[in-house]
Amino acid sequence: MEKNVPLILISNDDGYHAKGFRELIGMVRDMGYVIACAPEAHRSGASCAFSPTIPLTLKLRHKEDGVEVWSCNGTPVDCVKMALAELCGRKPDIVIGGINHGDNASVNTHYSGTMGVTMEGCMKYIPSIAFSLCDHRDDADFRPLRDTVRMLTRRVLDEGLPTGVCLNVNFPLQPAFRGVRVCRMARGSWLSEVERCHHPRGYDYWWMMGHYHNDEPQAEDTDRWALDHGYVAVTPTQMDVTAYQSMEMLKSWEQ
Repeated sequence: MEKNVPLILISNDDGYHAKGFRELIGMVRDMGYVIACAPEAHRSGASCAFSPTIPLTLKLRHKEDGVEVWSCNGTPVDCVKMALAELCGRKPDIVIGGINHGDNASVNTHYSGTMGVTMEGCMKYIPSIAFSLCDHRDDADFRPLRDTVRMLTRRVLDEGLPTGVCLNVNFPLQPAFRGVRVCRMARGSWLSEVERCHHPRGYDYWWMMGHYHNDEPQAEDTDRWALDHGYVAVTPTQMDVTAYQSMEMLKSWEQ
């Protein structure tokens, strides 16, 4: 690859076969040289997990002018680490996660393998951005996202991001968007997460399911409000999770 051509690293948590992954590659491939490395299978909910206890493998799935598609048997973060170590040859100009099938707004940020991709890139001091669509269907329509994905990718390539900050971008499920809003994470939580079932052979098992509850539905500066009202939600997300406002209170605990 030419040195003056931007190097774009893409991964996801839905697997290299996912439509959102393929669509994202197509949306940005003319912006630089694309190396895409994604899990061999679904790894949703993997967050920032990596695999220190199993051997990892890489497989070249597809290669043509300007695009390489690889798979890894590990987590989304494993994919980024492996790509940086074995595939890229130099530091990428941007790391992109997605496009995820399903939103990663509010507390989903902490569980998301798509955001794991982006956070790993950010921790390596690479401008990083995650894209997610509020549609879990395998055949979701990603065409309405194209212009915004390209605009935000171009802005990050051209202008960069502050050190330690990545972008979590979520799209509502609709054919056109009312606009783009920069917003904070909504406060909320998942409820009734564990469903108990009984197997005909006599033992119990459990599914992780549940439903999300927005604790501040009227707050108009949140990602959930933006999505619920037809806006693309762009949430700057920082790696430093220190609760600075609590430090002074805890000073009295020092010994």
